[in-house]
Amino acid sequence: MCKHACGMIQNMKVIVGLGNPGTKYAGTRHNIGFDTVTALADKYSIKLKDKKFNGLIGEGFIEGEKVMLVQPQTYMNLSGECVGLIAGFYKLDAEDIIVICDDINLDTGRLRIRAKGSAGGHNGLKNIIAHLGTEAFPRIRIGVGEKTEGWDLADYVLARFSGEDEATMRKAIKNAVGAVETWISYDIGKAMNLYNVNPNPKPKKESVPKELQVTKDL
Repeated sequence: MCKHACGMIQNMKVIVGLGNPGTKYAGTRHNIGFDTVTALADKYSIKLKDKKFNGLIGEGFIEGEKVMLVQPQTYMNLSGECVGLIAGFYKLDAEDIIVICDDINLDTGRLRIRAKGSAGGHNGLKNIIAHLGTEAFPRIRIGVGEKTEGWDLADYVLARFSGEDEATMRKAIKNAVGAVETWISYDIGKAMNLYNVNPNPKPKKESVPKELQVTKDL
């Protein structure tokens, strides 16, 4: 049966960056997925101009493969509406959709790439899982750092990065772009091997040799 006749595009990959629409939210921690998709669009001259499927859409080629770049326009918690419509229309397998989002449980700038998994408390991922009916889609989580003490969680993720974190996040976006390219050219496993690293590891405490340790008299 002809795939194109059934509304399918053979081998198309869909890259979804999560965030909230509007200038009010531009550059915030919660919009790092949007920023990564924008970086991909700029690098490969793909115009994010089509408004359909409750999202902002751009189609083009990355590493010679047909792709669709997506920024859902439904606000974060309803991201699955957009992703579900695209998956249903093109009859896509979940493994051909990669989702990029923020993660407050990761150090700033660290990537965590997985082939599948739970939402891990992220409402955007939770809604996508609900609409796709599966957790078996790849995702790239980009660390935005743990919530600052005294901050409300919503205020924290909707705030912009500090000046000292901006350079780290630019590098994280560049790494996320590389991870998407690797996923397209090879597979998610290779992307995991190359990019699941911590660019800002916390210093490990040096262990004191046993012979140098001071013991207290009992």
